[in-house]
Parts: sequence; structure tokens; C-alpha cells
Amino acid sequence: MTTSLVRIGLATALLLGSIGAAAAHAHLKASTPAAGTTISAAPAELRLGFSEGVNLKFTGVVVTGPAGVVATSTAAMAPGDDKTLVVPVAGPLAPGAYKVEWHALATDGHKTDGSYSFTLKP
Repeated sequence: MTTSLVRIGLATALLLGSIGAAAAHAHLKASTPAAGTTISAAPAELRLGFSEGVNLKFTGVVVTGPAGVVATSTAAMAPGDDKTLVVPVAGPLAPGAYKVEWHALATDGHKTDGSYSFTLKP
């Protein structure tokens, strides 16, 4: 009986450990400007922080505002940080709502995507 319980415990531990590893995709953890916020000054860049490292070659961002697309995948990683994507904003932003759509390839090979919005109201 004790041997059976030990085997069940080990099997459960292995199963739970593999589930955690499989769930380790690059999810958006933080953003600047933050999702759902209203900001008073136009940002010079956007920062997207992921839960895992991302592969820059296969990761992209499109920012759309009142005048259409205002920024695209001309992104770079923050120096020494493969989890933070930096997206420069070309030119001044007009007041209004902005949608940030992103897709990422994690360094573990899994693809994720998503979007969030913020509002510029000077």
C-alpha cells in the first residue's frame, strides 16, 4: 500500500510539473501605457512586458488610432531583456483611442497574440 501511494505521488508530481512547463507561453504581463488607461501626454514609445522571453524576428506590434496605423513592427528588445519589447511611435499622436495588437513567438517556440487599448486625452 505504501509503495502504491509513493508511486501515485511521484506520478502526480511529474504530471503537474509537465503541465507547468507546457503552460509557459509568452503572455503580456505589463504595458506602457497600461491597458485601459487614459494618458495625458503622447508616449514616444510603447513597452510590452511578457512573461517569457520572445523571439524578435517573429514578434510584432501594430498600433492603430484615430488616424489609422501609427506604429508597426519596428520594435526592439530592451537592452539585456528578452521579455520587454520596445515600440517607437513615429510622430505625434492625435487625441483619441488607440488599439495595440501584438503577436509573439516565445523562445520556447509557442505563439501567442492579443490586444489592449489606451486613450490619449491631453
